[in-house]
Formats: sequence, C-alpha cells, structure tokens
Amino acid sequence: MGADTLHSFAPGVSRGLFHVRREAEVDAGERGGSEPLELLRAKYLDYCSAQIADLLVYLTPDEIYLIAHRAQVEEGGGGSLGYAEMVQVATGWLSRRVALPPFEVWVEDYVANPERYDAYLMGLWRSEMEAPTDG
Repeated sequence: MGADTLHSFAPGVSRGLFHVRREAEVDAGERGGSEPLELLRAKYLDYCSAQIADLLVYLTPDEIYLIAHRAQVEEGGGGSLGYAEMVQVATGWLSRRVALPPFEVWVEDYVANPERYDAYLMGLWRSEMEAPTDG
C-alpha cells in the first residue's frame, strides 16, 4: 500500500482526514436487519480515528516533533509549529501511512463480527449521526 492509501481508496465524501464513498445501505446479514450506510460510515470513520489515536498515544513529544518536521519537508512547507499544530500535522501524516482497510472490506467484516469492532469505537460515530445535514 502506498503513502496515500487511506485517501485513494474512496473518492467521494470527506470527513476530517478520511474519505469514503456514498452508497444506499448495507445488509446486516446475520444481525437480522440492516443499518443505514450513514451509520456504518460513521462507525468506520470512528474506527479509523481510534486506530490513529492509539498510535499517537504511544509517541513521545520528540517523535511527534520529528514526524511533523518530516511531513513539512515532504509537503514543501516550513516554519515553526506549536505543539497542537505538530500533533495535527503528525495525525495527518500517520493517517496517510497507516494500513487501514478500505470501507468496503471493513463494513463486510463489521457486519459479520460487530463485537470485534465495538470495543475499538470511541463513540465519535454518535455525534456524527446527531450532526445536522446540509440540505
């Protein structure tokens, strides 16, 4: 998988650092019903965010600085950053490099085994579902 794996697999909807396609609904199979795609997409983004957050927790401030500096060099940027900005840059850099499953692969496994993923969700999907939609 290349450096832009996370962004390249799903053109379409953009939520923060992650992008996923729009589809109508995914059958929940053994769970006996279906969940709206918006709910599954929100849970997927929550899962991806949790994976990146888990990595950030294990990084020292020096490692975050080095990642942020590397990201700036790769993007042709420069200048000094505050710590919060360094964390934001490091988060973006990690999100482009961590091998996360494409939405289509994740949702198929989630529908078959939701209990394997529920422990990894941070609850961000709930606020995403409560957010007002444009239109």
